[in-house]
Amino acid sequence: GLYIGPHCMQMAIDKAKKFGVGFVACRNSTHYGIAGYYATMATDQGCIGLTGTNARPSIAPTFGVEPMMGTNPLTFGIPSSDPFPFGATSVNQRGKIEKYAREGVDTPRGAVIDDQGIERTDTEGILKDMVLGKCALTPLGGAGDKMGGYKGYGWATTVEILCTALQSGPWGEEICGLDRATGKPKPMPLGHFFLAIDIEKLCPVDTFKKNAGEFLKALRDSRKAPTGPGRIWTAGEPENDARVERTGQGGMKVPVPLQKNMAVLRDTRPGLKEKYEKLPFE
Repeated sequence: GLYIGPHCMQMAIDKAKKFGVGFVACRNSTHYGIAGYYATMATDQGCIGLTGTNARPSIAPTFGVEPMMGTNPLTFGIPSSDPFPFGATSVNQRGKIEKYAREGVDTPRGAVIDDQGIERTDTEGILKDMVLGKCALTPLGGAGDKMGGYKGYGWATTVEILCTALQSGPWGEEICGLDRATGKPKPMPLGHFFLAIDIEKLCPVDTFKKNAGEFLKALRDSRKAPTGPGRIWTAGEPENDARVERTGQGGMKVPVPLQKNMAVLRDTRPGLKEKYEKLPFE
């Protein structure tokens, strides 16, 4: 995934530069890393970028309890006059549950449903049952339809179709990465898609950036909630703030539980002890 992803996105960009719009689909891949990386590849070359990937089934359909779809990020990148691109991702992910486990806190109600239709909050139990297929993440919007969960369901379904139907690729249990009967790992052949739109074919890039930047600035300058933090962010801005801060301080903080995981990984995998004799936090 980390090899084929940049190759496919560049193909889409090259097609866009020639025809105005470029679309590339692939199958039999693996985890392709940070989806925003590919969208940023497009913005760096004067394009609007969009990418999505399917993943092991972990999301149940609205009013269902069986994991059928992956977390399926759908990521946009749009250049603007800001010093960073506008980038938005829609996803509910297992990694958030793992983060709650490291912090020792409950999972928010509505994020996970089990095979009995019960909304679960017991983080450690959730992680165990997800492996067994007894728990599923809910779509964006949560369980049921009261908070618009059906819209997140539709979003995840769209990504799944674009990652499988064009490519005749596998989905569901075929990409779960685990033999449910034996518990042994098995290949997880994922699908991705990449879209690039060459802005210059429609208007000058500088004009587009100016127009987009003015709207984003208007959002940030709009009236703030009296009980809020006193600031409005646009998508991609919090990440840019974090990047600037961490670069300025020479790196990022690593939580203690993650430090322990990294040390165990280093100590138990061949060759890593010699390569990383001492980790920065040791």
